[in-house]
Amino acid sequence: MALPALQFSEDQAEAYDSVTEMLRGAGVDLVESTLTPMAEGRQSVMAVVGKAGSGKTMLLSQLTDALETAGVEIVSGDWEGRRRKDRRTLAVLAPTNKAASVLRTRGVPATTIHRILYTPVYDPEYEKIAEWLAGNGDRPVIEELTDAALDRARDSYALHKSIPAALAAAGLRGSDFIQGWKRRDDPLDIGFVDEASMLDDRLYEDLQEIFPTLLLFGDPAQLAPVGQSGEMVFDRFEGKRRLELHRIHRQADDSPILDLAHALSDDNLRFEDFERLIEDAAKKDDRVVVAQRVEASLMARSPVLVWRNKTRVRLITAFRGAYHAPPDELLPGEPLICDGIELPLKHRKKRIDLEARGLIKGAQVIFLGAGRKPGFSRLHVIGAEDPRISAASIIKIEMPDEEEPFIASAARMGAAFLHGAAVTIHKAQGSQWPEVQVFAPDIWAAAQSGRIEAGIPLWKRLAYVAITRAQERLYWVTRYRLGRPTEPLSTDDLPAPAAPLELQGEGEET
Repeated sequence: MALPALQFSEDQAEAYDSVTEMLRGAGVDLVESTLTPMAEGRQSVMAVVGKAGSGKTMLLSQLTDALETAGVEIVSGDWEGRRRKDRRTLAVLAPTNKAASVLRTRGVPATTIHRILYTPVYDPEYEKIAEWLAGNGDRPVIEELTDAALDRARDSYALHKSIPAALAAAGLRGSDFIQGWKRRDDPLDIGFVDEASMLDDRLYEDLQEIFPTLLLFGDPAQLAPVGQSGEMVFDRFEGKRRLELHRIHRQADDSPILDLAHALSDDNLRFEDFERLIEDAAKKDDRVVVAQRVEASLMARSPVLVWRNKTRVRLITAFRGAYHAPPDELLPGEPLICDGIELPLKHRKKRIDLEARGLIKGAQVIFLGAGRKPGFSRLHVIGAEDPRISAASIIKIEMPDEEEPFIASAARMGAAFLHGAAVTIHKAQGSQWPEVQVFAPDIWAAAQSGRIEAGIPLWKRLAYVAITRAQERLYWVTRYRLGRPTEPLSTDDLPAPAAPLELQGEGEET
C-alpha cells in the first residue's frame, strides 16, 4: 500500500498496515480516503507496544493525520455538534493532563480520557455560537456579544479549533457557557489511547463501552497500575491484536537518555554497571548530569522522582525549608499533586465537575493562592487546556516521622492534594518534563531489595520509567543533599487566561 511521505521503519510500516486493515473493517479506508457509516455491534481492539524511542508517537500522529485526510472528524472533550449517521469520528486520548499536553505540543489533538467520559452541558444560547463555529449553523445574534466579539471567536477557532478558547476570545468565561457536566451515555467511534500502560481494568472497560474501534499505544517496560499484579491490559492481547515496535536506531542514537533506557534490557546489567554507564554518558553529553545534590529550583516545576514515600516526604520538607515556606500555609508557586476527590456518592455532579476540569488523581497543580471563601484555593492545572480554576481544596502537607499530615487547606469536601515537589516514580508515569531529577539512592535501595516485578528486577523498571520522563536533560542525583534556590518562588512562568472558572461553590470571584 502507499505509505505516508514520512519514511517508516519496517516494523512501523507493518503496524501501519495492520491498523489500516482494522480501520478498513470498521468502514474507514485510509488508502482510498473513503468512509462508510459505522456498523452497529462491531468491536475491534488492537495494541501497538514498544519501548521509549520505538516510534509509537510518530505512528499515532501519522494515523491521526491519515484519518483526518479521509474525512474523519476529531472529537475533543470541549463540545460536540449534532450527530449525523454518516459522521465518522476519532478521539485521541491520554490518561493524564500532562500526557495529553505532550501530544498536543507535537501536533496531535489529544484530550484526557476523563474529558471524553464526561461531556459539557452548554447553555442553549451560547451553543448557537459553537454550532456556527463548527460549520453547522448560521452566524448567531447574541444580545450580550458584539460583532467584533464574534469575529474574535471565529478567528480564534480557525487557529486553535477549540470552542472554549473561541468563546474566551469573545470575552466569555467557562461558567458563562458550560452549565455542568454529565457522564457520556452515547458511544463514539474510533479511539486512540496513548500511555495505555497506565490503564487499569475498570478504565479499559469504560473505554470499550464507548469506542467500538479502540487502538492502544503502550510501553511494556513501564510499571503496571497499582493493584494489577504487574500486568497491563495489553499483556493479554495475542497474535494480530498486539503489534510490536522496536527501537528506531537512526532516530534514537542522538539521545543518550534513550541509550540508557535501552541498556536496562540487558539481563546481566547490575545497578553498579548502570551507574557507570550514566557516568560515561555524562562525560560525553551534557544532557546527562551526575549531580551531587537535588536542586530546589527545579523541584518547583518538575518533581524529584523517588521510589520510597519516606524519601518523598523528606525531600518535600527540605524544599519548603529552602524557600522559607511558613509551616501553616502554602506559598504561591508551590507544586501540588491531586490525590483524588473526597466527596460522598450523592455529590456525583460535583465530582464530575472537578474531574472534567482536570482535577483527576495524579494531576499536577501549581498553588496560586487562597480563594476568597474559606477552604477554596486558586489553582493552575498543568497540561489542562483551560488551566486556571478555583476549587474547594483539602491540601495535606506530610511531615517526617509524623503520622498525621498538616492540613494547609481544609474544605469540608472537594479535591484533595499532596505536595508535589517530589513524587513517586509510579505517579510520574504518563508525564514528561524538560529536565528531570532522579534520586539514585532510592533506585539503589530497590536493587538491594531484590524484588522482581513481572519477571524483571524492580530497580530496572523504576530506573526505566524515571529516566524516560526526561525530555531534554536527566539529572542522576547520587547524594542526600539539597541545593538552595537563588530566587523566590513565583507564578510568573505560568500562562494566565482571561478568567478562572470556579468549581464546587458559588459566589467567589477570582
